[in-house]
Amino acid sequence: MLKEDYSIAITGRQIYEEDSGEITLNTVGTYTERAGSRFIAYREYEEENPSISHTAVLKVENGKVTLIRSGTSTRLILEEGKRHLCLYDMGYGTVTVGVFTSELRSTLRKKGGILNIKYTLDIDSNFSSANEIKIEVKPRQAVGA
Repeated sequence: MLKEDYSIAITGRQIYEEDSGEITLNTVGTYTERAGSRFIAYREYEEENPSISHTAVLKVENGKVTLIRSGTSTRLILEEGKRHLCLYDMGYGTVTVGVFTSELRSTLRKKGGILNIKYTLDIDSNFSSANEIKIEVKPRQAVGA
């Protein structure tokens, strides 16, 4: 069970050929530090069936972020200046995608901060999309405060 003592705001931008889109997710979750790595965890709900959720965990290390979703085979590795082949669960099957991270900036500290990541996705070495994600983590305000 997640403690949910942090507010997590995620903004994702995707550019695909001539089209682009942006999603925003404001949620609650946990933010902890263990063995020099920081962990951001929150629940994601399925669009088709909101009663089904998966826990998303971002492991933030120096110059590297790993995204893992519970109950799926998704494991994305975002490492600045490198391309990784990663598994991504599409809901109806898993695909292998190439992930090249061009920029990874973190101001995460003990009480939160901001994580900015720019990366591209490719499938079978063919460009799929350019992506930017911003994750802001801060302690939740106590109710009535």
